Amino acid sequence: MDKFKQFLKNISPITDTEYADTISYFTEQNLNKGDFFVKQGRVCKHIGFIISGTIRIYYTNQKDEETTYGFCQENCLTTSFKSFVSQMPSHLVLQALEDTKLLTIDYEHLNLLYKNYPAWQNIGRVITQNEFLIMEQYASVLNNESAKEKYLRLLKEQPNVLQKANIEDIASYLGVTRRTLSRIRQEISK
Repeated sequence: MDKFKQFLKNISPITDTEYADTISYFTEQNLNKGDFFVKQGRVCKHIGFIISGTIRIYYTNQKDEETTYGFCQENCLTTSFKSFVSQMPSHLVLQALEDTKLLTIDYEHLNLLYKNYPAWQNIGRVITQNEFLIMEQYASVLNNESAKEKYLRLLKEQPNVLQKANIEDIASYLGVTRRTLSRIRQEISK
């Protein structure tokens, strides 16, 4: 819980009293490796703060092929943002790559926090702004960086993912085949 408190304080000032009053709105959830936090086609009911573990975010196309969208790790919020906000079915799947511990809050309780605690209105605004920045950065990386540059970025920003995700998921995230990823790894190791 201390990680979550620090996460919130990094976003916006929140007093110890406000934190103590609002933490009861959250529930601890444990996912085993392979468990789903969100399933494609279902409404995303929760936002989760990852205390420990890793979540893979992906979608499945009409040919039943999976494309990895990203990875979330410790001290990160995870959700199908569009589905959570709109309360419409998700096009994304969020699945635990390893045993994962989260603090979660559902849509109704989050709205109660916004209504009853002004600090949470600011926290929600900053989180939303950050989500848009992440989406814009993702689009920029997707359109402007080579697979090798994307791999180097992943290596720098989320090195643990390389040990936790399988090679197919990493290749999918980079938009390359498994063979191309192997070639990139060989080039970098020289």
